[in-house]
Amino acid sequence: MTTVPPLLRPARAEDIDAITRLIASETLPAVEVAEWLGGFWVLEEAGTLVACAGIERYGEAAVLRSVVVAASLRGSGEGARMTERALAFARDDGARRCYLFTMAAPEFFARFGFERCRLDDFEPDARESWQWRGVSGSEGLAGQVIPMRADLQARSS
Repeated sequence: MTTVPPLLRPARAEDIDAITRLIASETLPAVEVAEWLGGFWVLEEAGTLVACAGIERYGEAAVLRSVVVAASLRGSGEGARMTERALAFARDDGARRCYLFTMAAPEFFARFGFERCRLDDFEPDARESWQWRGVSGSEGLAGQVIPMRADLQARSS
């Protein structure tokens, strides 16, 4: 019997609460989901959201955020699918570079061209993100997260 993969689709307004719960379930900051909903993608399985990923745009920069996959789908490749979709969206929307913060998955994001960087390496537009402001304003938090950056144009081919 062939299983049908979860449906990958753009997020809708009625998904905000489910996205927020999914993000919070991984102890990630579930903030500004509604404000950036146009950059969110979700996986839906049997009427339930089982994964999400978001992109925030700041000039030529993007910030990848909230890449979360339900525990039942871990190891299935759906995290990679979500990340690729979000990065393609950012690239198609004109972003040239993408930044992110991670605590536990630098090796995962390295598969998509992300390299470790410093907070000071974030370009001025990307420093407008709530993530950068929050991390840069908290010495304790800055010591816990790993900032990363990728050149989206290098991956467009």
